[in-house]
Amino acid sequence: MIRIIDYGMGNLRSVQKGFEKMGFAAEITSDPAEIAKADGVVLPGVGAFGDAMDNLREAGLIGVINDVIEQGMPFLGICLGLHLLFSTSEEWGQQKGLDIIPGKVVKFPAELDKKIPHMGWNQLELEKETELFKDLESGFFQYFVHSYYVVPEDESVIATTTEYGMEFVSSIQQDNVYAVQYHPEKSSKQGLKILKNFGELI
Repeated sequence: MIRIIDYGMGNLRSVQKGFEKMGFAAEITSDPAEIAKADGVVLPGVGAFGDAMDNLREAGLIGVINDVIEQGMPFLGICLGLHLLFSTSEEWGQQKGLDIIPGKVVKFPAELDKKIPHMGWNQLELEKETELFKDLESGFFQYFVHSYYVVPEDESVIATTTEYGMEFVSSIQQDNVYAVQYHPEKSSKQGLKILKNFGELI
Protein backbone atom coordinates (compact mmCIF):
# COMPACT_ATOMS: atom_id res chain seq x y z
CA MET A 1 0.00 0.00 0.00
CA ILE A 2 1.26 3.46 -1.01
CA ARG A 3 0.23 6.15 1.45
CA ILE A 4 -0.10 9.75 0.25
CA ILE A 5 0.43 12.25 3.07
CA ASP A 6 -2.49 14.63 3.54
CA TYR A 7 -1.40 17.85 5.26
CA GLY A 8 -3.96 20.14 3.68
CA MET A 9 -2.00 21.28 0.61
CA GLY A 10 -2.37 20.13 -2.98
CA ASN A 11 -4.59 18.00 -5.17
CA LEU A 12 -3.93 14.64 -3.55
CA ARG A 13 -6.71 12.85 -5.41
CA SER A 14 -4.99 13.33 -8.79
CA VAL A 15 -1.84 11.66 -7.40
CA GLN A 16 -3.93 8.82 -5.98
CA LYS A 17 -5.73 8.35 -9.31
CA GLY A 18 -2.39 8.26 -11.14
CA PHE A 19 -1.15 5.37 -8.99
CA GLU A 20 -4.48 3.56 -9.27
CA LYS A 21 -4.38 3.88 -13.06
CA MET A 22 -0.99 2.14 -12.97
CA GLY A 23 -2.39 -0.68 -10.83
CA PHE A 24 -1.14 0.35 -7.37
CA ALA A 25 -3.29 0.72 -4.27
CA ALA A 26 -2.86 4.23 -2.85
CA GLU A 27 -4.50 5.76 0.21
CA ILE A 28 -4.65 9.42 1.27
CA THR A 29 -4.08 9.79 5.02
CA SER A 30 -2.95 12.21 7.71
CA ASP A 31 -2.62 9.44 10.33
CA PRO A 32 1.05 8.94 11.35
CA ALA A 33 0.32 5.33 12.40
CA GLU A 34 -1.03 4.49 8.92
CA ILE A 35 1.91 6.22 7.22
CA ALA A 36 4.34 4.23 9.39
CA LYS A 37 2.76 0.96 8.12
CA ALA A 38 3.00 1.90 4.42
CA ASP A 39 5.09 0.11 1.81
CA GLY A 40 5.90 3.44 0.16
CA VAL A 41 5.13 7.07 1.02
CA VAL A 42 4.36 10.08 -1.20
CA LEU A 43 4.61 13.72 -0.07
CA PRO A 44 2.89 15.90 -2.70
CA GLY A 45 1.98 19.56 -2.32
CA VAL A 46 1.19 22.91 -3.88
CA GLY A 47 1.47 26.24 -2.08
CA ALA A 48 3.75 28.15 0.28
CA PHE A 49 6.72 26.45 1.97
CA GLY A 50 6.18 28.03 5.41
CA ASP A 51 2.48 27.13 5.52
CA ALA A 52 3.33 23.56 4.52
CA MET A 53 5.91 23.17 7.32
CA ASP A 54 3.40 24.62 9.82
CA ASN A 55 0.75 22.14 8.66
CA LEU A 56 3.16 19.20 8.93
CA ARG A 57 4.13 20.25 12.45
CA GLU A 58 0.54 20.78 13.60
CA ALA A 59 -0.51 17.39 12.19
CA GLY A 60 2.39 15.64 13.97
CA LEU A 61 3.76 14.32 10.68
CA ILE A 62 7.42 15.41 10.78
CA GLY A 63 8.52 12.54 13.03
CA VAL A 64 6.93 9.81 10.91
CA ILE A 65 8.40 11.29 7.70
CA ASN A 66 11.88 11.12 9.23
CA ASP A 67 11.23 7.61 10.56
CA VAL A 68 10.05 6.04 7.28
CA ILE A 69 12.97 7.59 5.39
CA GLU A 70 15.48 6.36 7.98
CA GLN A 71 13.95 2.88 7.74
CA GLY A 72 14.64 2.82 3.99
CA MET A 73 11.02 2.96 2.85
CA PRO A 74 10.63 4.21 -0.76
CA PHE A 75 9.68 7.89 -0.50
CA LEU A 76 8.55 10.25 -3.29
CA GLY A 77 8.26 14.04 -2.98
CA ILE A 78 6.29 15.92 -5.65
CA CYS A 79 6.60 19.69 -6.34
CA LEU A 80 6.34 21.36 -2.90
CA GLY A 81 7.10 17.91 -1.50
CA LEU A 82 10.56 18.20 -3.11
CA HIS A 83 11.19 21.61 -1.54
CA LEU A 84 10.18 20.50 1.96
CA LEU A 85 12.92 17.84 1.99
CA PHE A 86 15.59 20.55 1.87
CA SER A 87 17.25 22.40 4.76
CA THR A 88 15.95 25.91 4.10
CA SER A 89 13.80 27.98 1.75
CA GLU A 90 13.95 31.69 0.99
CA GLU A 91 10.20 31.81 0.22
CA TRP A 92 8.66 34.67 2.31
CA GLY A 93 11.86 35.01 4.35
CA GLN A 94 14.18 32.29 5.59
CA GLN A 95 12.22 29.13 6.40
CA LYS A 96 13.46 25.88 7.90
CA GLY A 97 12.64 22.67 6.06
CA LEU A 98 12.84 18.97 6.95
CA ASP A 99 16.63 19.01 6.32
CA ILE A 100 16.65 15.50 4.84
CA ILE A 101 18.51 16.72 1.74
CA PRO A 102 21.17 19.34 2.64
CA GLY A 103 20.63 22.41 0.50
CA LYS A 104 18.28 25.31 -0.10
CA VAL A 105 15.22 26.41 -2.07
CA VAL A 106 15.63 29.68 -3.98
CA LYS A 107 13.55 31.82 -6.33
CA PHE A 108 14.24 32.10 -10.04
CA PRO A 109 16.29 35.31 -10.45
CA ALA A 110 14.37 38.40 -11.62
CA GLU A 111 17.02 39.05 -14.30
CA LEU A 112 16.26 35.69 -15.93
CA ASP A 113 14.02 37.46 -18.49
CA LYS A 114 11.55 34.57 -18.30
CA LYS A 115 7.97 34.44 -17.13
CA ILE A 116 7.75 33.45 -13.44
CA PRO A 117 6.24 31.12 -12.39
CA HIS A 118 7.73 28.61 -14.78
CA MET A 119 4.52 27.01 -16.01
CA GLY A 120 3.90 24.39 -18.66
CA TRP A 121 5.70 21.52 -20.37
CA ASN A 122 9.48 21.30 -20.29
CA GLN A 123 12.18 18.70 -20.86
CA LEU A 124 14.18 16.62 -18.42
CA GLU A 125 17.83 15.75 -18.99
CA LEU A 126 18.86 12.59 -17.14
CA GLU A 127 21.96 13.18 -15.02
CA LYS A 128 22.26 9.76 -13.39
CA GLU A 129 20.68 6.34 -13.57
CA THR A 130 17.84 5.83 -11.15
CA GLU A 131 14.96 3.37 -11.00
CA LEU A 132 12.46 6.25 -11.09
CA PHE A 133 13.31 6.87 -14.75
CA LYS A 134 13.61 3.25 -15.87
CA ASP A 135 12.82 2.94 -19.61
CA LEU A 136 12.71 6.73 -20.06
CA GLU A 137 15.27 8.60 -22.16
CA SER A 138 16.71 12.12 -21.78
CA GLY A 139 14.55 14.82 -23.31
CA PHE A 140 11.10 13.63 -22.22
CA PHE A 141 8.59 16.29 -21.16
CA GLN A 142 6.83 16.86 -17.84
CA TYR A 143 4.43 19.53 -16.59
CA PHE A 144 5.82 22.27 -14.29
CA VAL A 145 4.29 25.02 -12.14
CA HIS A 146 6.80 26.72 -9.81
CA SER A 147 8.64 29.93 -8.95
CA TYR A 148 11.32 28.32 -6.72
CA TYR A 149 13.86 25.58 -7.37
CA VAL A 150 16.22 23.48 -5.25
CA VAL A 151 20.00 23.81 -4.89
CA PRO A 152 21.44 20.66 -3.25
CA GLU A 153 24.79 20.89 -1.48
CA ASP A 154 25.79 17.47 -2.81
CA GLU A 155 25.53 17.39 -6.59
CA SER A 156 25.52 13.58 -6.57
CA VAL A 157 21.82 13.65 -5.59
CA ILE A 158 20.86 15.40 -8.85
CA ALA A 159 18.84 13.00 -11.01
CA THR A 160 17.58 15.38 -13.73
CA THR A 161 18.07 18.97 -14.79
CA THR A 162 15.85 21.26 -16.87
CA GLU A 163 16.56 24.42 -18.88
CA TYR A 164 14.52 27.58 -18.32
CA GLY A 165 16.78 30.52 -19.09
CA MET A 166 19.23 28.69 -16.82
CA GLU A 167 19.78 25.09 -15.81
CA PHE A 168 18.00 24.04 -12.61
CA VAL A 169 17.59 20.77 -10.72
CA SER A 170 14.27 19.14 -11.58
CA SER A 171 14.63 15.75 -9.80
CA ILE A 172 16.77 14.35 -7.00
CA GLN A 173 17.51 10.90 -5.60
CA GLN A 174 19.31 10.08 -2.37
CA ASP A 175 19.17 6.41 -1.34
CA ASN A 176 15.44 5.58 -0.93
CA VAL A 177 14.34 9.23 -1.33
CA TYR A 178 13.14 10.39 -4.74
CA ALA A 179 11.67 13.84 -5.40
CA VAL A 180 10.58 15.78 -8.47
CA GLN A 181 9.79 19.43 -9.22
CA TYR A 182 7.12 18.71 -11.85
CA HIS A 183 3.76 16.94 -11.64
CA PRO A 184 3.99 13.39 -13.00
CA GLU A 185 0.30 12.88 -12.20
CA LYS A 186 -0.50 15.66 -14.72
CA SER A 187 2.13 14.67 -17.28
CA SER A 188 0.40 12.13 -19.48
CA LYS A 189 1.93 8.75 -20.35
CA GLN A 190 5.53 9.45 -19.31
CA GLY A 191 4.46 10.99 -16.02
CA LEU A 192 2.38 7.92 -15.25
CA LYS A 193 5.43 5.82 -16.15
CA ILE A 194 7.33 7.61 -13.34
CA LEU A 195 4.55 6.74 -10.89
CA LYS A 196 4.61 3.15 -12.16
CA ASN A 197 8.38 2.96 -11.65
CA PHE A 198 7.98 4.24 -8.08
CA GLY A 199 5.26 1.66 -7.44
CA GLU A 200 7.55 -1.08 -8.73
CA LEU A 201 10.26 -0.03 -6.24
CA ILE A 202 7.83 -1.23 -3.57
